[in-house]
Amino acid sequence: MQALAVFQSRRMGLLFILGFASGLPLYLTSQTLQAWLTDAGIPNSRIAALSLVGLAYTLKFLWAPLLDRFALPYLGRRRGWIITFQVGLVVAIGLMSLLDPVADPELLVAVAIAVAFLSASQDVVLDAYNADVLAPEERAAGAAVYVLGYRTAMVVTGTLALLLTAHVSWSAIYVTMAALMAACIAGTLLAEEPPVPQGRPRSLVESLYLPFLELWRRLGPRRVALVLAFTALYKAGDYFAQALVITFLVRGAQFELQEIGAIYQALGFVGTALGGLAAGSLVAKLGLRRMLIVFGLLQASTNLLYALLAVTGKSFPVFCTAVLVDNLANAMGTAAFVAFLMSVCSPAVSATQFALLTSLSSVGQRLFGPLAANVVDAVDWSGFFLVTAALAIPGLVLAAVVARPDSAGPRSSAEGAAKVDVRSEPR
Repeated sequence: MQALAVFQSRRMGLLFILGFASGLPLYLTSQTLQAWLTDAGIPNSRIAALSLVGLAYTLKFLWAPLLDRFALPYLGRRRGWIITFQVGLVVAIGLMSLLDPVADPELLVAVAIAVAFLSASQDVVLDAYNADVLAPEERAAGAAVYVLGYRTAMVVTGTLALLLTAHVSWSAIYVTMAALMAACIAGTLLAEEPPVPQGRPRSLVESLYLPFLELWRRLGPRRVALVLAFTALYKAGDYFAQALVITFLVRGAQFELQEIGAIYQALGFVGTALGGLAAGSLVAKLGLRRMLIVFGLLQASTNLLYALLAVTGKSFPVFCTAVLVDNLANAMGTAAFVAFLMSVCSPAVSATQFALLTSLSSVGQRLFGPLAANVVDAVDWSGFFLVTAALAIPGLVLAAVVARPDSAGPRSSAEGAAKVDVRSEPR
């Protein structure tokens, strides 16, 4: 009970809403869009290629320096940008509802790219906001609550989209999602604005190099290399699997869309809720390094359950077990992973640093996602999920190194970095 007390603050409730706002657009350009295109009869190769629609999530660090350097004339340095991107998402998602994937494929892709860009930009500021506002002892719990809100949005978008396909059109579904995004604006208005830190970029040019120079000087070249490699590889297997997971459930395991909505999304929410609560308390009690390794092993093993489902065929017991364990493990792993990323970011330039790290983490899905169909053609669905499980091994090895207790300290703490003006030469 003492470990769970950290979840009881008002801040955690608002983080849940902000997490919901962050998670809502993701499925609309990935898995829900997969289901829409699968329902419309689009070939596997074209569906897999749509992984490139979300390339903005990988490239968001390119414009993140602008969000560190400039503040809009309302709501503060972080919330002003957040609400601007949320309004843009309401408009863009509403526009997607007016399009047909068969009659207007190019225009639908263009608008989906716009949604992904606005969503990735919102994520840049929301990630920076979380890193700025959460105290060290709140990070794992705050990340867990944020992820729970994020996953709740994914359950809502996935469940409503897949369960309602038998009753309403895809256009009506996307209009509903636009309305839910509009409701999230209230959470942004109620959230506290973090204090403006010292050492912020003083010019546009400085905002381009200062985040990297600050990280290099504070962590040192060896640790920077380890952090970047760990970030890119820790969740690579899971992200690669996501490129075709819905298509597998429909075409490989032969489930109906309504069945996927009822089981995949509902049990996924239960697993995420339980996993988030467990992660927040276990990290605080047993330490971040140990939990990164344990949670990473659990994440990798859950892909083996999908490989088993590919062998057994349409089996509800195997499907339910895979979904529950998968989401439980991923919620744990994501909470610990995000807490680690927060710990290496400086509040002065957290938008750019966090964007760089999270962009690296999505490489497995964004850049290599289009290759998923080729892997399935070569080794079938069961082999595909075995490959995704094997991709987790390098990240686990790096987790044992990068989060060692002796790696902590003033050089790797964002709090210490916030007090240092890295533009001055070292003594």
